[in-house]
Amino acid sequence: GDERQLAVCAPAYRDRFGAPAHPSELAGHRCIGWRRAPKVAPYRWEFAENGKEFSVAVAPEITTNDMALMTKLAIAGAGITFGMEESFRPSIDRGELVAVLEGYCPRFAGFYLYYPSRRNVAPKLRALVDHLRRLG
Repeated sequence: GDERQLAVCAPAYRDRFGAPAHPSELAGHRCIGWRRAPKVAPYRWEFAENGKEFSVAVAPEITTNDMALMTKLAIAGAGITFGMEESFRPSIDRGELVAVLEGYCPRFAGFYLYYPSRRNVAPKLRALVDHLRRLG
C-alpha cells in the first residue's frame, strides 16, 4: 500500500520552539537524524512541493541508526525527527508525537519484493513471499 515519511516532534517541543512552516526552516531546529553507518552522511529528509520532490540536508544534533531510539528522543522533546509514518503512528495516536510539515510529505507507492522467477522458487523465498502476502 501507499507509504509516506513524516517529520514529527513532541507537542512540548512544538509549543516551546514552534513548528517549521517550510522544510527550509529545519536548519533553525534541533533535529534527530538517521545514518546507516558511521562516517556516512546522515539521511537527507525528502519532501515535495507543488509536485516537485526535493531533499533537505539537516544538521542533526543527534544521529543514530535506531528508529526506536529516534522515536524515544523525539517523545522526550529532543527535537524533530523524520521517518516512515507507520513507525510513528502509535506515538501519534497516543498524542506523544505530532506531525509537522505534513503538506510537504506526500504519499508514495509502497515497497515491493522482486525476485527472478515464479518457477522453481527456493522454499525459503516462497516462505518469505507467502508471509509478506499474509501481512499485506
